[in-house]
Amino acid sequence: MNLTLRIWRQSGPGDKGRMVTYPVADISPDMSFLEMLDVLNERLTLAGEEPVAFDHDCREGICGACGMVINGNAHGPQRGTTACQLHMRHFTDGETIDIEPWRARAFPVVKDLVVDRNAFDRIIAAGGYVTAPTGSAPEAHATPVAKANADAAFEAAACIGCGACVAACPNGSGMLFTAAKVTQLGLLPQGQPERYTRVLGMVDAHDEAGFGGCTNAGECTAVCPKGIPLSTIGRLNRDYLRATAKRGDTPGT
Repeated sequence: MNLTLRIWRQSGPGDKGRMVTYPVADISPDMSFLEMLDVLNERLTLAGEEPVAFDHDCREGICGACGMVINGNAHGPQRGTTACQLHMRHFTDGETIDIEPWRARAFPVVKDLVVDRNAFDRIIAAGGYVTAPTGSAPEAHATPVAKANADAAFEAAACIGCGACVAACPNGSGMLFTAAKVTQLGLLPQGQPERYTRVLGMVDAHDEAGFGGCTNAGECTAVCPKGIPLSTIGRLNRDYLRATAKRGDTPGT
């Protein structure tokens, strides 16, 4: 396959940035998208040029590091797939491919396709934990969990924190990520002691980080590689309303 890549190049946070065109030839359709970028970077390095910076780690669709917008789609055209698991057979010979970083105020560009996603870490630090006694693990059946709750908690726990939801949202909201973390813990018995302080702290951290508000556009779930459903945000909203009522907030303040 012969392709034309238009890649966002930005030397640092203070650089204006621009799209740069690179031709790549002899790309195998069995390569992953990141392997194709590896080929480009090897050729750039041999030519004495600066390679394209992009995030990656496991390359197995687990870590969520490989965030990039490919032809306007977070993680590319294949649904339920991270960029590292996207294969070049989903593109056509001679195609022009645009590759950009996540675009969100809360995710400032570090270099090229790399963005700073520390805002997600601050949300987790604000409430993504449970208080539990230390010691040996309890017997597996000591604390019964309803199957519906267990299934929903596991579904939410599949979130890998890649940030595709933020990149796709017209408001730059990180509410799907926040809701997944709130839901994962809030549905289980171990998560009940902090259930309402958790949702208040995590939503406050979300807003302070500069993420936009959620208007239920649904673009987040369309690009989520783990299929986190929109109903997860509804569950967060219910917990948030209960939490503000318990705290004694006046509606609208």
